[in-house]
Amino acid sequence: MKIAAVYGFLRKGSTYNTTALLLESLKSKTECEIAEFFLPKDMPNFCVGCFSCIMNSEEKCPHYAALQPIVKALDEADVIILASPVYVFDVSGQMKAFLDHFGYRWMLHRPSPAMFSKIGVAISTTAGSGQKRTNETMAKSLSFWGTRKIFSYGKAVRATSWDGVSPEMKENIKSDMEKLSQKIIREHKKHKRNPEIKTRLMFHLFRKLNKMSGWNRADKEYWEAQGWLGSKRPWN
Repeated sequence: MKIAAVYGFLRKGSTYNTTALLLESLKSKTECEIAEFFLPKDMPNFCVGCFSCIMNSEEKCPHYAALQPIVKALDEADVIILASPVYVFDVSGQMKAFLDHFGYRWMLHRPSPAMFSKIGVAISTTAGSGQKRTNETMAKSLSFWGTRKIFSYGKAVRATSWDGVSPEMKENIKSDMEKLSQKIIREHKKHKRNPEIKTRLMFHLFRKLNKMSGWNRADKEYWEAQGWLGSKRPWN
C-alpha cells in the first residue's frame, strides 16, 4: 500500500502523533510505502490567484516545480492523508495555501483519473473544538478531486501539546486509529473500486457542464482527451 501524507504544520504535536499512530497500525497489518510532506517546508508558496493553472495548464503555475514532488506522490498513492490541527475553527493557513494550488484538479476542471480509485483520510486534533469544520475543509478538496472513499477523524484532546494529553486519551486515540486502519485496509482490498454515488453524481453534473458550455477551452479539451464526454468513465 502506498500512502502520501501531507501535514499542514511543522510542529509534531497531537495531530502528528495521531497520524503516526494510524501509520504504525497500517504498517503492522500490511506492507506500506509512505511519503510524508510537511508544510510550509515542502511547499512554502501561496497561490497568487493568476488562474494560469485553470485557464491554461498547471505547468503555467509559478509554483509548478515546487508542487511536483507532492503531486507525484499523490498520484501514485493508494491512500492520501491530509492532516491539520484546528486553527481558529479551520485548517492551518499552510494547509489552505496548499489546497488552493489544486483548484485546477477540482471536478469541474481537470480531475486526475488516478484520484477516482483512491482512499482519502482527513485528520485533525484540537485543544477545544472545531475539528468537524477542519475535517470538512480537507474532505471537500478530497471529494472534488474525485477521491472514491473518504474517512475523517477529529479529536478534542483537551491539551495544547502531545505531552499534555492524558494517558487515557492517548489510549483512546490509539484504539480509534486501530479501527480506522482496519477500515482503510478493508476498503483497499475491495476488488470493485468505484467511487461513492455522490462522487459519480458530481462527475456527471460537471461532464454535462463541460459538454454544453465549453467556457474553458483547456477543461473541455481535457475532458475530450480523456473520453469522458463520450462513454468512458474514470472508474471501472
